Amino acid sequence: MMLNKSVIFSLGIFCSATVFAQTPAPVSEPDELTILHINDHHSNLEAYSANLLLNTGKQTQREPVSVSLGGFARISAAFESLAKNNDNVLKLHAGDATTGTLYHSLSVGQADADLMNTICFDAMTVGNHELDLGDLALFNFMEMLWYSPACKTPLLSSNLRPGPKSALANNVIKPSIVLERGGHKIGIVGVTSAYKTQHASRPDPGTILGNELESVQNEINRLTQQGVNRIIVLAHLGYPAEQKLAQQLSGVDIIVGGDSHTLLGSKTLNDYGLKPMGPYPTRLVNADNQPVCLVQAWQYSSVVGELKVRFDANDNVVDCQGQPHLLIGTDFNRKGTPVTPEEHQAILADLATQTEIMAIEPSARALSMLAPHQEKLKAFANQQVGTAPLDICSRRFPGVAGAGSSKLAGCDINQHPNTHGGDIQQLVAHAFLMQGKNFGGADIAIQNGGGVRTDIAAGPVTVGDIYSVLPFRNMLVRLTVKGQDLKKVLEDSIDSVLKGNTGSYPYAAGLRWDLDLAAPKQEKLSNLQTKQEDGTWGPLDPERTYKVIIIDFLADGKDGYQHFANAPDIAREDTFLPYAESFLKYVQSNPTLERLPVTEYSTQTIKGIASLNKLLGLLKK
Repeated sequence: MMLNKSVIFSLGIFCSATVFAQTPAPVSEPDELTILHINDHHSNLEAYSANLLLNTGKQTQREPVSVSLGGFARISAAFESLAKNNDNVLKLHAGDATTGTLYHSLSVGQADADLMNTICFDAMTVGNHELDLGDLALFNFMEMLWYSPACKTPLLSSNLRPGPKSALANNVIKPSIVLERGGHKIGIVGVTSAYKTQHASRPDPGTILGNELESVQNEINRLTQQGVNRIIVLAHLGYPAEQKLAQQLSGVDIIVGGDSHTLLGSKTLNDYGLKPMGPYPTRLVNADNQPVCLVQAWQYSSVVGELKVRFDANDNVVDCQGQPHLLIGTDFNRKGTPVTPEEHQAILADLATQTEIMAIEPSARALSMLAPHQEKLKAFANQQVGTAPLDICSRRFPGVAGAGSSKLAGCDINQHPNTHGGDIQQLVAHAFLMQGKNFGGADIAIQNGGGVRTDIAAGPVTVGDIYSVLPFRNMLVRLTVKGQDLKKVLEDSIDSVLKGNTGSYPYAAGLRWDLDLAAPKQEKLSNLQTKQEDGTWGPLDPERTYKVIIIDFLADGKDGYQHFANAPDIAREDTFLPYAESFLKYVQSNPTLERLPVTEYSTQTIKGIASLNKLLGLLKK
């Protein structure tokens, strides 16, 4: 990139962002590039229901209203609509198209490829989850994308280095491509998170992920030597790492990012109950003290980013502006009951005052492409994946019969869950631990009792049963936690139970304890033991760090687990492995679904049940 830039940045404070400060030198004949982009749709192809804070005109304050959010058919419609209104458009995907729903479990990428080809992206970077099933699966996904003769989306990664026996050998994945828009050459360089992909996904032996900064810089240097001076890095590194990369690179103009599922946008989004983590675009300066514009587009087929970048005749960035488009329907309702016509009009009038939330109908073409996959999914949900010889009982809290969430009559009188807690909760925690061990390693897993919603009755177990047990949109998170912090979190969760939130009760795999509800605060758990590699049990070490698998809901500090979110020394890694799919994989590998041995239950003994007498009315609700 030329170093005689005609604009500079002055450093700001918020999110390490910067603002443009133009020099007195004139800028000649600016032209504009529009980038439409998504990231991390993770096989989320259907719309889902979400609550937004909307102005219904019914009261002075906004109120929660449910509405359909996202879906890939809306993504397709938004790309088509926004492309019509702009010149010199690039359509980019910043990785993690696959893994996340039954659509991927069933078609291993085909459903995603079919829907992506309704847009025909100009480029996609390889995300870490594209390598969850190895090199051949990524090669097959590329073949699926290229099956359409009219659309051949190139997959990019400058730091992915396949082994000699890999299906990706022979430069199948390109480090970069050069496209033309408005008569100008534009280089697009891909980069993939190295550590996470190497250690938490499953690239083939011999396939390595090189240093991100070094790989991208080498590719930028190669392109600029060829006279390509407008450079986009299509990154799957996460918002913090992408901010750092932007400031370390020489020659970069734009970073279109992913991996951290970051919502960027204006503070106006807070009014609607959303939490943007930074401005869209985030403006930074590179190693040459030249402008860099950084964007992401949240997650799960919910947002299309629209970035406009102006260049002058010397390929210098003049300015960048843009916005996210959160895609919604118009089926506004409260708990399934539609709002009144007057409220509907008030909501639409309020939405018309801003540009970041877009009500849009799904693309008919994309819906028709999705339809056969929906039919297969429905059939798959009825597919038997296992058998339960006995009822696998649900119990939010051990020690009290009828302590919530059981729908099977026999479970209320079964002494096993009375003593040790829910069989299904314990099994789910165990399944999460097994998934964590397969993807990056894990010592312990924890699941709150209320997050597991129902029993599994004796008899056939279907895919649909699995998703009834775990119906939410949670993902697995790996935390690096000291033993002393882990004990504090568990004690806090017991306190939350005693305050009436029985769903907080912890179920752990690889960790067990004795519980005395009558003991003083922070002393209710004793004899905490972790399972060793040789299968024996040893004391929880307060100073040792443990890898703990947990759902993102708890990692965010919800349901009495605040210390997970607030403790500065707890390191977090978002795996973005869906929790229901993780349990499904466990059942598929263990089709005879039985209770675990008593020695594996986290609650070994319980005393002080009298302390719960005041909660009995609550427990039976």
